[in-house]
Amino acid sequence: MRVDEKCDVYSFGVLTMEVFMGRHLGDLISYFSSLQSTSSSMSNDQHVLLKDTIDQRLSPPVGQSAKDLVSIMKMALACLNGNPQLRPTMQQVSQALGRQSLPLPGPFNSIKLEELLGDIVCN
Repeated sequence: MRVDEKCDVYSFGVLTMEVFMGRHLGDLISYFSSLQSTSSSMSNDQHVLLKDTIDQRLSPPVGQSAKDLVSIMKMALACLNGNPQLRPTMQQVSQALGRQSLPLPGPFNSIKLEELLGDIVCN
C-alpha cells in the first residue's frame, strides 16, 4: 500500500456517499467491491436500488436534481474503485462535477447501484 493522491480520491468518494446516505457506508463498501468484480453474476434479488441508499430525509430527486444526484453518485463510486490505479484523479473529479449531468439510465426509482459502475464520468 502506498499513500498518494488516490487515497484522497477514495476518501472523497466515501465522504460524498456518506453525505447522500446520511450515515456511514458500513457494509456497502464491500458491496461496491463485489459489484465491481462480479456484477454480471449477481441475481436480481441481490440488486440494491439507488433510491434505497439515499437518506430518506432528503426530498425525492426529480428532473435535473435526479440527473445531478446520479452523476455525483457515479463519480463517488468511481472514487471507491478497489484498484487505486483505476480511480479518477481529483482534477478529473473536479472537471466531471463541473460538466453537465449525464442523462438518467432509466426512471430514478428503478436505478440500481451497479448501473452506476459502468463508464466512469471523468473519462
